Amino acid sequence: MQIRLSWRDPTTNDWRTPVLSPPIAIGRVFDRMPGTIDGNRVSRIVLKGDRVSRFHTLITWENRNLILTDIGSRNGTFINGVNQARTVLNDGDTLQIDSYHILVSFVTSSLNSNTLPGKSQIFFNPQTNQPDPLTATPKPITPANNSFPPTEFLHAALVSPSTLQTTGLPVEEIDYLTIGGGLGSFIWVNFLRISGVKVSQIMAVGMEEKPYARYQRLCLNSQIPPHERLRSNSDSCPDNIWGWPSYALREADHEMTRGRLLMALKLLWKVFAEPVLAETYTPKSQNVFDSIDREAQRINWGKIYRYGRVLGIRKTNDGRYAIAISRSRANKRERAFILARYVHLATGYPAIQFLPDLQTYREMTRDFKTVVNAYEDHQHIYQQLEKQGGTVILRGRGIVASRILQRIYEARKYNSKIQILHLMRSPKAIGRQFGKSRRQVENHFEFQPFNWPKACWGGELREKLETANSERRLQLLESWGGTTTANRRDWREIVNRGLTQGWYRIVFGNVEKVEKLTGDRTLTTIRERGLEAQIKLEADFIIDATGLDAHVQTNPLLNDLVTHYNLPLNSLGRLQVSNDFELVEMRSVTVALQTGKTAAVSPVSPTPKGRMYASGAMTLGGPYAPVDSFLGLQYAALESVNSLAAADSNVKKLGMVRSLTQWFKWALNQSP
Repeated sequence: MQIRLSWRDPTTNDWRTPVLSPPIAIGRVFDRMPGTIDGNRVSRIVLKGDRVSRFHTLITWENRNLILTDIGSRNGTFINGVNQARTVLNDGDTLQIDSYHILVSFVTSSLNSNTLPGKSQIFFNPQTNQPDPLTATPKPITPANNSFPPTEFLHAALVSPSTLQTTGLPVEEIDYLTIGGGLGSFIWVNFLRISGVKVSQIMAVGMEEKPYARYQRLCLNSQIPPHERLRSNSDSCPDNIWGWPSYALREADHEMTRGRLLMALKLLWKVFAEPVLAETYTPKSQNVFDSIDREAQRINWGKIYRYGRVLGIRKTNDGRYAIAISRSRANKRERAFILARYVHLATGYPAIQFLPDLQTYREMTRDFKTVVNAYEDHQHIYQQLEKQGGTVILRGRGIVASRILQRIYEARKYNSKIQILHLMRSPKAIGRQFGKSRRQVENHFEFQPFNWPKACWGGELREKLETANSERRLQLLESWGGTTTANRRDWREIVNRGLTQGWYRIVFGNVEKVEKLTGDRTLTTIRERGLEAQIKLEADFIIDATGLDAHVQTNPLLNDLVTHYNLPLNSLGRLQVSNDFELVEMRSVTVALQTGKTAAVSPVSPTPKGRMYASGAMTLGGPYAPVDSFLGLQYAALESVNSLAAADSNVKKLGMVRSLTQWFKWALNQSP
């Protein structure tokens, strides 16, 4: 059985909630803590404080009881306010060491137990065969059968940089490495450059040269061409950390120079009056991409970006990280290692999410044209609808679904013989409520400009989430979130017109199966809640607009990190990060090695050196709600770079003078 230890760090104010299996050693530093007890690997918890002893307390299982033993600490260990040298721990007890108040909770569920739908949790396993990072000598790495990464690398908890040299593969060294190469990486690099870090010190690894390439492709597939406006967050500018002038002001200025004063005023009115008296403003997608191109050239992104796929990350014994990277292309195989002091994970959404019944249909029929995801290239559907007409079943009722519905409406201008069946699981009569605020609902669509209320970006809701524990964070996110779409007047008119004219119909029910009919049509069988009768829906196409998959396990790199280093996941099954978006458990320390027959390792005053940060969807459930928005990526970058500034003299804090100076350089298009 595992136990959960929950506490708020008195220094950083972060909540820590690891789930561990005893024995568990608690103390101030590693070097006096045991590596194993009775053959079981010890989980270590390190607390900072003058009143915390080097090896303070040990928690073990004895005769089916959870026993806490104070190992001769100077200031004692308190259980529910009473100083105890040795006692039985019960579920709900509070363990106090110095200023740390740690709640003890018993956890009896396992990976195979019933959990909340869509949630996952990784537990620490004391029986693992992985070597303890502080009691194992790194083994030589010798690639066998051209396998990459080498087996020794993948199995190691700690890698020596000297062993990487023996592989004969290139080994590059860099100070700051961001993995992903997309918008998250671009924004993090932008902050580093503005904070005084040189181009030669930064590397961004990804599969596409343009940092917005994947985002642009998803926009195009979900029917947002260059002239169309984005349908989600635009409260910030990926090319401009200050957010001023905003896209609206820049677009208004462009309209004024063309003599279109009324249009310019209309754009500005949207910003100042929304969402009370006007629709939410969002920029045209091409404006965003053009501005990022300009900023990429200004910060010298071309010299920072490197093509490659990261296949594995391991800590090194000198306080860094070893990254195995494949740069192979169709006509060339190239593999290498990168040694980095600071690593930033920004891999984005790892996969397209398919509804289970549609995934089953595709696996059985291999039909990739009739049943599609909104984020796939499915332009052929609109082309066929415009020529021949037909019936479309639309699944999902969020931002993407609203745009797909509008695109089908545009196709009806060429062929009126187009019908839309909008399949929803259940009616929605009223919107979610938090406090005195309730979201508006019309035709079973819940309106909100973005995925989260605006106060989540920088207002009181952000502060509330940041100071909450993991359980409370889950409650808050469930209250604030949900499936929503923007309250756009033109789109609402389309829905009402379709309902009135009969070519758009909303159907409620749970899908039982999807089958293929002759003539490339589909048959969807649903059952309405509380009714025995089945309803059968025939359609020419089915479009799944339910979103993208952001689960950690879907990404091989993240899944490897979680399982290899026993990283805790948050209440939503994503990476658990601190308030500055650091993966605290991935800190890398310097370890002095003694080689010889005993192959012993002696940590000498280990101090945290290497640090790993994350941003984007993989951190949802942490201290910030809109993590995958433009501003969410900027906020994560700001917090992590501020953290680096406190630990690394090469990173300058963005004080008032530096920020103002760098803004002028941005405005004049000068290099940082």
